[in-house]
Amino acid sequence: MIEIKGIHKYFEDKKILIDINARFEDGKTNLIIGQSGSGKTVLIKCIVGLLIPEKGEILYDNRNFLDMGKKEKKMLRREVGMIFQSAALFDSMSVLDNVMFPLNMFSNDTLRERTKRAMFCLERVNLLEAKNKFPGEISGGMQKRVAIARAIVLKPQYLFCDEPNSGLDPKTSLVIDELIHGITQEYNMTTIINTHDMNSVMNIGKKIIFIYQGHKEWEGAKDEIFTSSNQRLNDFIFASDIFRRVKEVEVYNLEG
Repeated sequence: MIEIKGIHKYFEDKKILIDINARFEDGKTNLIIGQSGSGKTVLIKCIVGLLIPEKGEILYDNRNFLDMGKKEKKMLRREVGMIFQSAALFDSMSVLDNVMFPLNMFSNDTLRERTKRAMFCLERVNLLEAKNKFPGEISGGMQKRVAIARAIVLKPQYLFCDEPNSGLDPKTSLVIDELIHGITQEYNMTTIINTHDMNSVMNIGKKIIFIYQGHKEWEGAKDEIFTSSNQRLNDFIFASDIFRRVKEVEVYNLEG
């Protein structure tokens, strides 16, 4: 579990995050949503240590990340997997070598053991046949699956995903969603996903946090969205006709 308490982040005199409190649970896909510029990307960067907040606590299973020394932070980062918005693969490395990269950096296993682990992760994302190809030779969706395999190769306890469906078609996005959700449950990880994709919210969102202009505006389960009276959340979620119709049906069923 990851818990954040009283997080404040400023850039010069501009307040980006104001008193954010939230709990992200094990074995669930925890989604952070909000408009562009709302602060959600800054929040996830604070949680992983890419930015340092001015105030607050970031607790990884009750271990305060902000109080840790360099050695402790390095050890914790071995427990963290990251999936970036652009898959961030090494173009000059094969798919297999990309997945093996964290193992080569952090593992003391033999080459045979590292290769076996990387192959297992590629098989988990249904990409074993692409192991000898280079990133430029595979599709964007396949690149994201390679990124997932690389993110889980060290068996992380915590998984962070920054817009994992960015640039993907709806069908491929569904595949990525289901992979992330399945792996989260399989390894009982604390997974935090930063997303604009409302299909992801409806498909795999178990815990939703809505950020508005640097404040945590709403927090709850996916099903509670349909009965929320928060107007800012409603304006964001139901901007498209299809989701507005879904809410109308849900409300009708509840009232009926």
